Amino acid sequence: MLIVNKPMALIGLILVFVAGFCPILQVKIIFEWVNWGLYKTDIRLFLITYSFIALMALCYFVRQLKAFGILTKVMFVWVLLMAAAVYFKSTHYFGMKLADNLLGKAIHFQWGWIILLIGAVLLLFSVKKETLRA
Repeated sequence: MLIVNKPMALIGLILVFVAGFCPILQVKIIFEWVNWGLYKTDIRLFLITYSFIALMALCYFVRQLKAFGILTKVMFVWVLLMAAAVYFKSTHYFGMKLADNLLGKAIHFQWGWIILLIGAVLLLFSVKKETLRA
């Protein structure tokens, strides 16, 4: 039997939702630092992430706990894959060592990743399996 810690799950959903609009990357464009959210970083990552969030919210409010538990695990893995993909894309964009080093110095991760990871961890630990005792 699955048990959901409702306040933790709700806080996790809110944090993951808000994190998509927080600054994810800081990019130096012509002597000026610009903060990019998830939408400006990559539209596909934004749409996939918010699809997961919408499905998780639907499963949470409809009380489909098995699906919610699976989606929390998928969301946690997705956040880790997304961070790795953004890092490798920013440091290996051109395939030339000099250009990639310059690009890697111009792109910095921002605090939005921390909010996203905290929300994903809260979601992951909000679902636990408990056995029934007779």
